Amino acid sequence: MTTDLQPGATIPPFQRTTGFHNWNRFAAVNDEFVDIHMDDGAGQAAGYPGAFGMGNLQWAYMHNAVREWLAGDGEIKSLSCQFRAANLRNTTVTVKGVVTDVAQAEDGTSVTINLRTENDTGETLAPGAAVVLLYGVSS
Repeated sequence: MTTDLQPGATIPPFQRTTGFHNWNRFAAVNDEFVDIHMDDGAGQAAGYPGAFGMGNLQWAYMHNAVREWLAGDGEIKSLSCQFRAANLRNTTVTVKGVVTDVAQAEDGTSVTINLRTENDTGETLAPGAAVVLLYGVSS
């Protein structure tokens, strides 16, 4: 975690290039074997160029980015996102985050982070936000 807790500070990006192997592993642990995530024809029938990744996998990537930034020095109090575009096969999904608010809380420092996942061209796939509590850090 960084000690730069001013609004405008960024968290390190988190990246994954995804495709059938990633989606299959995610489906296995979440019992989410849905044709649109495994079959190009099903994805095309749904109006996409082919199969596409689960929205909740992008949400999980946001969690990964924030947890890595926290490095055990805090906890995620909330995390939300809105799915706006599909994660197509062989896309590199990048999570980016910007600190928007820092406030002293009773049991630590509360930090609000605007998050987003984006594809290789910088298109936002899912905007989101997280609120974390940092232990032993003053705002």
